Amino acid sequence: MLILALGIIAVASPLVAGRWPAGLLLHRFRWPLLIWGALAAQIVIIEFDALHDLAPVLHILTYVAALLFLWLNREVRGALVVGAGALMNGVAIALNGGTLPARAAAVEAAGIDAGDDFANSAVVDDAVLPWLGDVFAWPEPLPLANTFSVGDILIVAGVAIAAWSGSRRIGAPVTEAAGEPTDQAREVSDSPEGR
Repeated sequence: MLILALGIIAVASPLVAGRWPAGLLLHRFRWPLLIWGALAAQIVIIEFDALHDLAPVLHILTYVAALLFLWLNREVRGALVVGAGALMNGVAIALNGGTLPARAAAVEAAGIDAGDDFANSAVVDDAVLPWLGDVFAWPEPLPLANTFSVGDILIVAGVAIAAWSGSRRIGAPVTEAAGEPTDQAREVSDSPEGR
């Protein structure tokens, strides 16, 4: 939930400068169902214990779907940064049996109680590439206390790059966001003086 919240903040961050993320929000993404399906599947496997046996495989497949979506939309600035973060997380998850390894001290600082349910991130004995796992903590008593990884940082940074690079001044004509001339600029270039 922490990374989702930070991602939403990253998308909205241009608003602090009087801009809005027009390029990102108005972009026609290829195969958007891949990313929405991956996000929905992540929620289902984390929240519903009925899929406990399938959860590790489904968890890995959500990263495959997300990486495919990002590759298909790699022309969007920031998509490759998000992809690099997702790839780091996905590799660590795949090599650790479907769970992102977490540092015990980070889990403790975040106040996460590891039960018997499937955990998308947990302390893993003899973890492979543990430095790619959740080694950082957003500690209690802060809201949304959780652990996070270097990959998560890249994901949020990539979302911020996408939001800012396609942003435009609030109230500006839509064509300005795409780098096209505004109607006023078009009129000047079409006039005899502008030729």
